[in-house]
Amino acid sequence: MARACDGSGVEFNEMNMNFFRSSLGKKYVMAVSGFALLMFAVGHMVGNLQVFLGADQINAYGHFLQTTPELLWSARLGLLVMVGLHVYSAVTLSAENKAARPVGYGEFKPVAASYASRTMLMSGLIVASFIVYHLLHYTVQIKAINLTGQDFIPLHDAKGRHDIYRMIVLGFSNVFVSAFYVMGVGLLCMHLSHGASSMVQSVGLKSRPFGACLDRLAVAGAIVLFLGFSSIPLAVLTGLLK
Repeated sequence: MARACDGSGVEFNEMNMNFFRSSLGKKYVMAVSGFALLMFAVGHMVGNLQVFLGADQINAYGHFLQTTPELLWSARLGLLVMVGLHVYSAVTLSAENKAARPVGYGEFKPVAASYASRTMLMSGLIVASFIVYHLLHYTVQIKAINLTGQDFIPLHDAKGRHDIYRMIVLGFSNVFVSAFYVMGVGLLCMHLSHGASSMVQSVGLKSRPFGACLDRLAVAGAIVLFLGFSSIPLAVLTGLLK
């Protein structure tokens, strides 16, 4: 009995591995990891928008995260795993699609595919580069790349907390940095507008009657994210935040 159980267990594991190595399995991995990244983007936007409530609120929020390392690092490690899975599945699926159709069309005429869907891999790679810069800018706080000439690390408010409010205002006071952020967020949201719709389709939940509605909902959600994220650098440049 033990041998039978062991054998069936090995066979079950092999079936799982074969599934995740298949195109369908990779689509599921990309959908689940994409959903996790979407939820992180929503949470990150909500957290960032607290800057409009004043320095004390955003600094208190940042202090809470910095003094709760088990929460902060769990989120960071989880995010890193999701990004790795998402990028891996996207790149391998793209390679498989190209291998399955090695000869290009004589005349390419996209009919139903949107611009976002046809540039998913490229926009994803650009977004990844933008995220790396964002982390170096505001998380690692490397002075050489913030283009302000000021070090963000020593910034503290009257309560001894890291002055995130001041850091944000300084960081976005450079028009080129703000423009890059708005462009990066725009590409991120364009990526999400198609990714959210494809995610639902990949897991088999997108039926024909509700397909168009889900597509519009994905676009609306992406617009909300874009307006939320880009409102901060624009508020700094216009003097609303100072």
